This record gives sequence, structure tokens and C-alpha cells, in this order.
Amino acid sequence: MAFSTQPSDNTFFVESDEPTQHASHPPNMSVREAAKMIARNKQEMIANELSRLACDEYLEDIMQHMRHMEDETLPDANLIDMQREIQWFMRPYLIDFLIEAHAAFSLLPETLFLTVNLLDRYCSKRVVYKQHYQLVGCAALLIAAKYGDKKDRVPQINELNNMCCGLYDAGMFTQMEMHVLNTLDWNIGHPTVDFFTQLIVAEERDGQDVEHMAAYICEIALYHRDFVSTKPSIMARGSLALARAILGKPEVNDGEWDHVENVTLLTLSQHLHQPSVTLSRKYSNQYYSRVSEKLAKFLAQQAAIARQAAPPSPPSESTLVSKPTNVYSTPHKGLGAVPGVADGYMTPPITPDGAYFGQNNVVMKDYQVPRCPVTPTPQTSHIQAYPQQQQQQHQQHHVAGPAYFESTSSNMAY
Repeated sequence: MAFSTQPSDNTFFVESDEPTQHASHPPNMSVREAAKMIARNKQEMIANELSRLACDEYLEDIMQHMRHMEDETLPDANLIDMQREIQWFMRPYLIDFLIEAHAAFSLLPETLFLTVNLLDRYCSKRVVYKQHYQLVGCAALLIAAKYGDKKDRVPQINELNNMCCGLYDAGMFTQMEMHVLNTLDWNIGHPTVDFFTQLIVAEERDGQDVEHMAAYICEIALYHRDFVSTKPSIMARGSLALARAILGKPEVNDGEWDHVENVTLLTLSQHLHQPSVTLSRKYSNQYYSRVSEKLAKFLAQQAAIARQAAPPSPPSESTLVSKPTNVYSTPHKGLGAVPGVADGYMTPPITPDGAYFGQNNVVMKDYQVPRCPVTPTPQTSHIQAYPQQQQQQHQQHHVAGPAYFESTSSNMAY
């Protein structure tokens, strides 16, 4: 029931059973459709209020559950070190590809972080051939998009195959997707860094530029091994603190920073130089407050201050200036360094190959496609001997015990 004014007399209101046309309603909308829209808006308002009340009541339980999930779904970089073909210098090429695909399909921000989490968790459990590295990334993107994005935003297999320049058969995407899900026991849920960032931003009432800068820093961290095993909650807090410092915003410090958070903050500040061109171009857009340009300007100012200092002082932990590093020169291990079965140690199950990927499997060992980033073959001159101490550490921290792989190998789908 609505109220309408009479054109002949504006001093009183007359009740009417027909809803009045609102400014937000299209002029050609029927009365029935307008009534439905009003009812939906009321239902949405009631649902939002109930959700807010329930969130306040169960917030502590929700956060406790998220902390538990955070620990359960955290990849182990030491286990990825055991890969025999996958090298860390290949990672930036794959992350560039995933970021471009993520942007092309306009997926949610948390989908990108969930994709990389699924990729790293899979690489922590299975030995991956380098020709399948990009395929695993595409399967992880498919799973993450289906988990959190709208149905019409989920990439189609033929679209991903086109982005991969037709390197794989269409059936390989589906089979790899199932293989990733089975390997992870269908445990997909993971509180991403974007989830914790949103909570902190809402609590501290940070501006949009701080939020965008923190997102930029978190995506820079995706390229580096140092942050594979970093908890998303710690990453969110460190990236926001660093974003405030870069933008000249006051820091919200409650005095509860522990050693791990301090180390994470320092390590983040050392990886801000020379980010990926793909990522820098993404965050140069006005939609993201042009934070990549602001970061480059800030680093240039810090470098100028450091050059003018006389005498030059050694860098301290409090400064954000560090020795420039190249994201495409991340350290990698030597081939053949991980002990295998011949040395008396069990190796994890390998990714499917051969007939399981169809009869028309494409040979992908020596492909070189400039537009489609793929995992390169490591050069002999860049290979370094793997330290003996790390070999012993990886032997102690193996993927799982022999009993697990004996049972797994006998029941493998591939």
C-alpha cells in the first residue's frame, strides 16, 4: 500500500493499493513488476540485517574456524622444493598467465589467491612434469572459479585452451581438474588473504587506496617462494602496514606484532622492486588507484634519499629500500638433487601422463610460443648445486610416509 498526492490538492494524501513509480524504477515497468522489486528489496534488507546480527554473535567462532582452515590448507614450500622438474624460476611465468586469465574473465579477487593456493597444495603432494605445470594452473583456476564466482563468469575449457594456444587436448583439462580434486580430497575451502584484508580494512577504516596498494603487494608476493607458506592473516596484516607506510598514512599498531609478522613485513619490503610487467600494468589502471605508479614513485624517492646520504649507512630493518631483485631470477635448485627410489627414499605420485590424457596427446617438450607464457626449460648455466643441508632437510620433511604412498600408489586413478 502506498500514498499518492492528488494533482488538484496537495494538502492531503490518499491511500492507494497501487505502488507509486520510484525514480529507480524504469518508466516502462508494470505495477506488478514494481511491486515484486519492492518486495525483493525489503527481503534483501531483512536478510542483510539478520546476517549482520548473526555475524556479530558468531564472529569469534567464525574466526576460530578460519584460523583452523588457514593452518590446514597452507602449502609447504619445502615439499615443493622436492619437485624434480618444476623449478622456482618457472613460477613467475605461470603466475603471469594466471593473472591475465583471471583479469580476462573478470573473476573475483579471492579467486586468484585460491587458485594459487590450490596450485601450491597440489604441487606439495604430487610430482608435476614441467609440460603439465600450466595445465595444473588452469585446472586450479577452473576449480577456484566454480567455487566462488558466478556461473556465467566461470571460464570455458575451450577458452582456456585458446589461451594456452591449443597445447593440450580438451579432455586433459577435465581429467586434470578431477585429479587435483582427488589429490586434495575435495578440500577446496581456504580463507584467502583477501578475506582477512577485508576484515582489517573494515575494522581500521582504511581508504580505498590503502586497500588497493595492499592487494598489489599481496599479488607481488605470489611470485616468490618466500611467501608460499606464509599464513594469509599474517600476509594481510603485513601488506596493509606496508601500504600505509608507502602512502604516508598513519600506522595502526596495537603493539602485538610478533617475530613472524616482523620478518614477513621486512621480506615483503625487499620484494617490491621490479615487479612483473603484467602485474604492474594491471594496477596502473585508475580502477586500482594507480598504485603501481605510486609504488614506483615511492621507491624512486627512497633510492634518491639513500644516494644523497653521506656517508652511506648500511640498510636497516626499518627502511623500505633494499637491493633490487628481478622477479624472473628467483633461486632454483639443481636437477637431480632430490633423492629418488634408487637412493632408498619414496617419491610422491606423479601427474598423469600417456594414455590417460587421450590418444592425441600433444608433445610439449620444446614448444616456444611468445604470446602464451609457458614454463621454460632451465639452462645449464643457471643450475646451481643443491645444498647438502637442504637435501637432508627435505629427506626429513618428505611429502608423507612410505605407508601413505604405498597405499596411494596402489589406488591411483592415473
